[in-house]
Amino acid sequence: MSSRTCPFSHIIIFGTGLIGGSVAYALRDAYDGVDVKGVDVDPATVERAVSEHLVSACARPDAPEVAAWLSDPALDLVIIATPVSASKSIFEMIEASGFRGTITDVSSTKRVIVANAEQTLSDTSRFIPGHPMAGSEVNGLDGARSKLFNGSYWILCPDEHCDADRFTRLHEFLTGFGARVISIDRDHHDEIVAIVSHVPHMTATALMQLADNHAKDSHELFRLAAGGFKDSTRIAAGSPALWCGIALDNREALADGLSEFGKILADMEDAIRSGDAARLTEILAQSARTRRSLPAAWIPDSSALIQVRIPMADRSGVIADVTGIAGKAGCNIQSIDIDHINEDNAVLELILTDEGDIGQFTTLLLKKGFDFSFSPLADALSE
Repeated sequence: MSSRTCPFSHIIIFGTGLIGGSVAYALRDAYDGVDVKGVDVDPATVERAVSEHLVSACARPDAPEVAAWLSDPALDLVIIATPVSASKSIFEMIEASGFRGTITDVSSTKRVIVANAEQTLSDTSRFIPGHPMAGSEVNGLDGARSKLFNGSYWILCPDEHCDADRFTRLHEFLTGFGARVISIDRDHHDEIVAIVSHVPHMTATALMQLADNHAKDSHELFRLAAGGFKDSTRIAAGSPALWCGIALDNREALADGLSEFGKILADMEDAIRSGDAARLTEILAQSARTRRSLPAAWIPDSSALIQVRIPMADRSGVIADVTGIAGKAGCNIQSIDIDHINEDNAVLELILTDEGDIGQFTTLLLKKGFDFSFSPLADALSE
């Protein structure tokens, strides 16, 4: 049992399946003194979430107690972990309840859910879109586990209206159970995620279809389909209904990615059919170089942490700008805080790990017109 205090004391999770259930597990292991309630459409999941002590109470969305939970003045965080198609009705429930705390989500697409929030919420500054880059081929609560987010990236998408204090609390909350939080512009989120998540899922699905087409004539095929084939097609076992929804929510970016991927495959096919060894070797070498350049499991050097202080006076959208710049430079923000010097002045304080390009980070800050100071954390602590 952890002795850490959670930045939020009362939480409701809409959707206690794979991601929502994993959040509940992670909360149970990481924090003390937090009350978590669940909401789910599946009666079996509702019962199981309570019986396994993931939540203090759980109910279907239409149950009267859900409205009472949302109206509780102590409630300070709502997490939407349902399919995007359910988000509009959830936002309507939240708005009708008078809840004024922080709202976030875990959806892998942002266009539709952000539009639903903007159409429904009177104050969109309390909604900070999120997306954990983690999952499992095991669907529902059966796949949920407390360490699912440990070391994984969790994307947050603040905009110029994002409340800075809400963001810092949410950042602390997520890093508390092992996630590495980065910020991405919500307008670009879907096209980025299409390439690194959605296209790979469709590719794995296509590979399984290819194998299935040939397995009927060759019983040995699946017996030999081990190692790399199993690794590259694991995600194809995910929920078809869920992935159909994700694909259609992100149809333009995903279709563009699949089209570009098809052209790459066609180029490879042409090189192979024509016996063009030079061209094929070039394609393979380029991909090999890029793959080898990806970072392995990364552990920050605690002695190399850097403190960055940025005045926030008379600037709107500081959180979105600064955290977005850090993401572009590949810099990981280990912690983030706001030092309220007086009623009119505050300083955004970041602790950066030794990941990323600090030079690019400073250059981008200067181009945006920010004043800032850098110092090694060890020096800052000794002052």
